[in-house]
Amino acid sequence: MASLVLALTSLWALPALAALEVAGVRFDDQTSLASQALVLNGAGVRVKMIIKVYAVGLYVPRKETAPAAILNQAGPKSIRIVMLRSVSGEKLANALTEGIEDNVSPADLLSLQPRIDELEAAMRSAGEAVKGAQIQLDYLPGIGTRVTMGGKPLGKDIAGEDFYRALLKIWLGEHPSDRSLKGDLLGQS
Repeated sequence: MASLVLALTSLWALPALAALEVAGVRFDDQTSLASQALVLNGAGVRVKMIIKVYAVGLYVPRKETAPAAILNQAGPKSIRIVMLRSVSGEKLANALTEGIEDNVSPADLLSLQPRIDELEAAMRSAGEAVKGAQIQLDYLPGIGTRVTMGGKPLGKDIAGEDFYRALLKIWLGEHPSDRSLKGDLLGQS
């Protein structure tokens, strides 16, 4: 009887310890940012052609399956990218810029351009994102987007929640970088 109680008790504890592993990268179910708990909405792998480029996890205050609900969700958010191959800062900058351009209107692009330039400069300053490097794109309310690699800031914080929404659209927009990955980040897979 004691064994049964112990087994049932350990099953109840499992969800709190759960994590998702994607391409050998572990994404914890929860994290915190700006003193707020965030949950893993979903995680997946960015594949270009047949090459696995990076694993990515999306952390938000509460899980959602609709892109608009995530884009408009208040509070801090975090995108955690772990490189599965080495990529130059130049290529990363170009890919992020292209993803934003594909998913915002020309008018929005015009207003975002100075901040896109800041993001590009930050990514280029990284030099190379080597295999295993961790890149964080964090939204901090009242501050903006903080880009870090290996826990070290790349450039200065980029102002505006509208900028972070544009970043999220790279993966969750109408023309995402990878449709399968979009479903994974929305927890639909």
